Amino acid sequence: MSIPSAAPGAFTLGPSLLFCPGSMPARFDKAAARADAVIIDLEDAVAAVDKPAARIDVARALDVGAAAGAEEDHSEPSLDPATTLVRLNAGDPEELEADLQALDDAGVRHVVVPKAADVAVLDRLHAAMPHAGLIPQIERPDGVLAASALAAHPAVEALFWGTEDMTAALGGTTSRTPDGALRGALQHIRHIVLITAAAHGVAAVDATSTELRSRPRLTADAEEAWASGFAAKACIHPDQVEPIRREYMPAPADVERAKALLAAAPSSPAAFRFRGEMVDAPVVAQARRVLARYDAGREHHEDRGRRRRDADEAE
Repeated sequence: MSIPSAAPGAFTLGPSLLFCPGSMPARFDKAAARADAVIIDLEDAVAAVDKPAARIDVARALDVGAAAGAEEDHSEPSLDPATTLVRLNAGDPEELEADLQALDDAGVRHVVVPKAADVAVLDRLHAAMPHAGLIPQIERPDGVLAASALAAHPAVEALFWGTEDMTAALGGTTSRTPDGALRGALQHIRHIVLITAAAHGVAAVDATSTELRSRPRLTADAEEAWASGFAAKACIHPDQVEPIRREYMPAPADVERAKALLAAAPSSPAAFRFRGEMVDAPVVAQARRVLARYDAGREHHEDRGRRRRDADEAE
């Protein structure tokens, strides 16, 4: 029996997805206000002894966030389910069961599935959370080999990947070269994730950078991610949010060119001359994507301003 699709038709989160430990509820509001969406981590970022309390805190914050439309003034930590991704303990059956029980009525809409490799785990999550979009995180070699099967699952809305677990699983010692670039094997895996996601019509989310001091490297990574087709990029520190966001916001010259190109495009698909270049349907599609990203960036900017004001007033 086929599983009805639960994933949204388009991945609209991002471009900056900020990790926040589930055991630190005092940071929930700030993290959510700072980034475009927040990844609340119940897995690696939370010690085993702290997981029971973290589950309770996350479930409560999602409840408060869901009710915020009716009652804007609240002093408890809150998380908007629409812009919150929860990373579960998918690799440990007992911990995963505890996660699912604690979040049963929390209205979770986006689930990050770490160390994903087994489609049966996606089936289990979909059965427990039928209205949540699933985001498998490819962090091990077996996940790379299973990427196509994972992306084909009807509840999946995006593929995500990770560098440090992957490096350890490959037997490596560092994920980057001395100049900060990803090592060749990881670049290859990154490309596989992007291509596989596109082949199955789902979004791709780029991995985090653990280097907090090198702003030029983060900027270069974010620019390359946006230009290559990654819908969003994850980050681990609030200071990484703005560089990602800036690189995902098309430059004024690019916006002007896209508007002019679309205005000059013929109504029926055909190659045409534009500013000394021959342009055809794929280039028109790229121009539409530039304008869509620009419009989304402006909308997110207005929404972020409102959320940051609310967070500041709640303090």
